[in-house]
Amino acid sequence: MTIALYGIKNCDTMKKARAWLDANAIVHVFHDYKVEGVDPARLARWIAMEGWEPLLNRAGTTFRKLPEIDKIDLDSAKASALMIAQPSMIKRPVLEYPGGLLIGFAAERYARALL
Repeated sequence: MTIALYGIKNCDTMKKARAWLDANAIVHVFHDYKVEGVDPARLARWIAMEGWEPLLNRAGTTFRKLPEIDKIDLDSAKASALMIAQPSMIKRPVLEYPGGLLIGFAAERYARALL
């Protein structure tokens, strides 16, 4: 089973997710947005699967620092453009696994999906 974890290396939630995967001997590849950016086609697929709302991290500093004009009238296209321009706005982590996608980290959800 190929599992990919997407996020930012130094994020505390990412560290928890990676530690959980390691503790459960789940082999995964890590994609660091800060180093590799985000693939627009992959983001579009995630949005098609889960919607843009769960993916957009409105609580993060990057989003909060946006000019107000960029925060209003958000839709899929506008949110996607923001996340591509600044991948820090994508909620972390995003875990892709065969048959699914998990956004954010919760040990019990990871266990249900992966164990």
